[in-house]
Amino acid sequence: MAHHIDLSGQDILGYLRTHENKDLLRFITCGSVDDGKSTLIGRLLYESKLVYEDQLAQLAADSKKVGTQGEDLDFALLVDGLAAEREQGITIDVAYRFFSTEKRKFIVADTPGHEQYTRNMVTGASTADLAVILIDARKGVLTQTRRHSYIVSLLGIRHVVVAVNKMDMVGYDQATFDAIEKDYRQFAKQIGLENILCIPLSALKGENMVERSKAMPWYHGPSLMQHLETVEVEDALRDAPLRMPVQWVNRPNSEFRGFAGQISAGQVRPGSRVRALPSGKEALVERIVTMDGDLPLAVAGQSVTLTLDREIDISRGDLIASADEPASVADQFQAALIWMHEDAMLPGRPYLMKIGTRTVTASIAAPRHKINVNTLEHLAARQLELNEIGVCNINLDRPIAFDPYGDNRDTGGFILIDRLSNDTVGAGLLQFALRRADNIHWQALDVNNQARALAKGQKACILWFTGLSGAGKSTIANLVEKRLHAMGRHTYLLDGDNVRHGLNKDLGFTDADRVENIRRVAEVSRLMVDAGLIVLVSFISPFRSERRMARDLVGAGEFIEIHVDTSLEDAERRDPKGLYRKARRGELKNFTGIDSPYEAPENAEITVHTRDLSAEQAAEQIIGYLDKAGITNVWDAHLASL
Repeated sequence: MAHHIDLSGQDILGYLRTHENKDLLRFITCGSVDDGKSTLIGRLLYESKLVYEDQLAQLAADSKKVGTQGEDLDFALLVDGLAAEREQGITIDVAYRFFSTEKRKFIVADTPGHEQYTRNMVTGASTADLAVILIDARKGVLTQTRRHSYIVSLLGIRHVVVAVNKMDMVGYDQATFDAIEKDYRQFAKQIGLENILCIPLSALKGENMVERSKAMPWYHGPSLMQHLETVEVEDALRDAPLRMPVQWVNRPNSEFRGFAGQISAGQVRPGSRVRALPSGKEALVERIVTMDGDLPLAVAGQSVTLTLDREIDISRGDLIASADEPASVADQFQAALIWMHEDAMLPGRPYLMKIGTRTVTASIAAPRHKINVNTLEHLAARQLELNEIGVCNINLDRPIAFDPYGDNRDTGGFILIDRLSNDTVGAGLLQFALRRADNIHWQALDVNNQARALAKGQKACILWFTGLSGAGKSTIANLVEKRLHAMGRHTYLLDGDNVRHGLNKDLGFTDADRVENIRRVAEVSRLMVDAGLIVLVSFISPFRSERRMARDLVGAGEFIEIHVDTSLEDAERRDPKGLYRKARRGELKNFTGIDSPYEAPENAEITVHTRDLSAEQAAEQIIGYLDKAGITNVWDAHLASL
């Protein structure tokens, strides 16, 4: 069964062609801490004869130095590459390894066992066809066994091997194995896992790893390697409707325009009718272009360039789909979300959502519920913490083409990215489009915000005042509005305290509530800009992400950020409302500058330093900027354009 590579006297090119044409199985190993995942993979590599002599020598040395098996080889060290893992004896990162046998090629991901590294396990499982879930024969089904099994089910892995490891530690007892298998299958039935094979084995001793074990004659199934070599992983995507996310529009000259990408599902031939999404335009495939020449057929997994029989507008991020069975298009969804960042999910905060080759802006509502993966209970939640799984509604800034994740991982799976740090913060699975997305459409209006503002002789915009409590935002904003009103301008001032008496009186001061506070005010401000007003917004608005979200809601030049720059010491010294004193005494929680952060603007249009300027001088500075920018009088610019 082991794959011993001996090329002496062989046709090397023929061997390579044979090796290239072997099918590939991607699988993961997961389970609780110290169940033997790394040992199992190390044993597979060793038995496959893919460990070179120098690696064996190093393994022997490492086994004596940091191993856990005395004088014997510690196969886990072949996989646990991080120093922290070797010192702690646990796996904390996803380790990918390639190996092959005479029948098949494999890529295996060794995923962490600790609960705090659940996000790493999700990463490893996202591309796997099969999961090997290890259970320590001495411990049985544990919390992490259920957690990982639930994630395996959630991520659409349909083939599961339950490897009951360390059978040598229980004397190869059949009753122990039977009890564990019964317990696991009862839980698997609850989460929809059906294609399950349970194998008793000892990764350390090599029992039931490659060959059937003589130590367990009562077991009549295949060894682990026999099963991995022969399991039929259905290639349902090849028979699915065509899906090809466009990675690149290839236009080397005026005579050629092709659309490059990897086919994620289905197949395509010259003459196939396809539909570009989300536009809905249709065309016929003219050619399938590759570096090695045109193809008569391309199938799922191949990267190709398609040319069409007519010009239609297709860009990077669009989806080329079967015209007869196209993907759906929507901008509101219900999705399962796995949170993967130390900072909790904040409902209402805009995140970048990457799905296929398209990146859009997404806003997540408070979870409908989070899931206790041990009991499968649905629990109430206002946000998701690190490694928690929940179901949320998601709203996008534009429609996207998609399939439910259960139908296609590539067009139904996505990641969420923090807009400022570019950290990946979550992974999600689209379940379905919300029905209301089909019922709500933008109504075309003949009078726009430019026309409304021109009638008032001004340019509509948002003047967004941000700064610490006590910096003087409200005082300065009030003076600016008085000046604008005296000039005959049409304005409205949204003040943080005033809004919390009405529109936002239901919100507290947690990070999640602060995000929702700004989201609502930003939407109201956008409506006021659409009405042609100059709207002044005076809010601490401590987070850059929400201020950027507010900026993105309006057009270029319609958002002017004004940083009322005051040091914490000066703001605390002024303390007009006595809030800092209360915060210092612990009477006010989540107070900006004390126990909640303030993220100062990095590129504000206007910065006023209140230590050097009076409120009146700061207001004059702002009015001067508005005059130069043509905000306060657009008639001169309008007449010049006629």
